[in-house]
Amino acid sequence: MRALCHLNDIPDPGSKGFKSAEQSLFAVRLHGQVYVYRNSCPHLGIELNWQEDQFLDYDDSLIQCATHGALFIIENGECVAGPCIGKSLEAIDFRIDQGMISICEPD
Repeated sequence: MRALCHLNDIPDPGSKGFKSAEQSLFAVRLHGQVYVYRNSCPHLGIELNWQEDQFLDYDDSLIQCATHGALFIIENGECVAGPCIGKSLEAIDFRIDQGMISICEPD
C-alpha cells in the first residue's frame, strides 16, 4: 500500500492530485465520501487539471477536464458532457485506515 494523504488534507467538497513515477492520480471528497481516479481524460489521455489540485467545476458538483470542458460524475467517473460522453474515468482501488487514504502499489 502507498499512502496518498490524510483525509483531512482534502476539503469537503474538494480535490487533490498525486504524482509518482508510475502514475498520476487524484482524489475527490464529497459529502464525507472519497473517490480516487487515474488523472487521465478518456478523450485524449491527458491530465484533467491545469492548476494544482483543481479537478472540480465551479460549483464543486462535477469533475471537469480543463482542456476541453468534459464533465464527469464524481461518484462513478462517467462522462455526462463533452467529447467523451458515455466513457468513464478509471477508478482506483483504495483504502482509508486511521484517516490515511492509501492505494495498492502496482507490481
